[in-house]
Amino acid sequence: MGSSLGRGEARCGTLSAVDIYLDHNATTPVPPQVVEAMAPFLFQEYGNPSSRHSRGRAAQDAVGRARERVAAFLGAAPAEIVFTASGSESNNLAIRGAALGGLTTGRRTIVTQATEHPSVLAACHALSRLHGFRLVTVGVDRFGSVDLDELRGAVDQTTLLVSIQVANGETGTLQPIREVADIARRCGAVFHADACQAAGKVGLDVRQLGVDLLSVAGHKMYGPKGVGALYRRDDLPLEPVIYGGGQEHGARAGTENVSGVVGLSAACDVAERAANDGGRVRLLRDTLFEALRSGVRRKVCLNGHPTDRLPNTLNVSIDGLTGRSVLACADGVAASTGSACHADKQDPSPVLTAMGCDPDRALGAVRLSLGDGTQADELRRAVYILARATSAAAGTDTEAVHYAVY
Repeated sequence: MGSSLGRGEARCGTLSAVDIYLDHNATTPVPPQVVEAMAPFLFQEYGNPSSRHSRGRAAQDAVGRARERVAAFLGAAPAEIVFTASGSESNNLAIRGAALGGLTTGRRTIVTQATEHPSVLAACHALSRLHGFRLVTVGVDRFGSVDLDELRGAVDQTTLLVSIQVANGETGTLQPIREVADIARRCGAVFHADACQAAGKVGLDVRQLGVDLLSVAGHKMYGPKGVGALYRRDDLPLEPVIYGGGQEHGARAGTENVSGVVGLSAACDVAERAANDGGRVRLLRDTLFEALRSGVRRKVCLNGHPTDRLPNTLNVSIDGLTGRSVLACADGVAASTGSACHADKQDPSPVLTAMGCDPDRALGAVRLSLGDGTQADELRRAVYILARATSAAAGTDTEAVHYAVY
């Protein structure tokens, strides 16, 4: 399903600069303190961490400190953190690495759910297609929550890996990760959780969650693009995702992105503060929903779990309209119709379809995702813009728009 309004998309009004950013699930801004932390390793301290001279040692020390900070953020040990180039690479390393690294166990089944990120689903399908693994994809309920009974029936002594995300990027629905971990553990399966959307929105502790593998992405948690991390339980063998010089404990070769991992570590401070501020963001999100329901002249339906979802995420469908047509008229608001990884598609969202939404409702979805810096006055303006955009997309009078006081 389509996402943020693409280049060349027809608009209803005069093209204007985006000034209300409600697309934090696609990517987050990089705060000044993160940029400042990265800068020395782009200019003065540009050494290769594998070099033995002073600049190399400085880079190596910076990577080590970053590893310690990311480990603390996730409740892990530094040796359990592997730096990658993205959340998608972290997911691929976890899934492909665990499957191929565990071939000696004789287990050949991988279990996931229908609403996972494309990088998870594609990696699982590739293992089935190229290596003969048996893939079982369990369903979700109308809120997007994994069917635990179906999961219990799918996980058995043949299961090598279970991969279930912490939170869905389109709807924000949170999964019962501890219960999933218990199901996997009882059968001796490895459990991976994609936490790329959850980091910086809710607290994460790998010990409490009971995961063996957990993925995060820098640009989803106020860090730079092009860097991610994977928590790997210390005794878990992984086949490398990239072969070469043996960096990252042999799991991911290639000269480290020093400025990137430093930026990721600096972003942990921002992400922790944002997660602790979830109550404020949740109140803004819920007030935004009620204001849209009052201000839009058509039925506005919530997609996702009514309570067990990320505090910043609001996914709604507007009756009789496509999300793309509404956002095409919403100059001044940056939002999405679904996952950013589906930006060039106009098919119904696979996530909403798996939840049982009919095609019209799935095509009518708009995702509004708030961030650490989102303020109430921005949302007041956004409600007005979106209400007018809905009227314009429907061909009705935009001058008569009324909306609730935010």
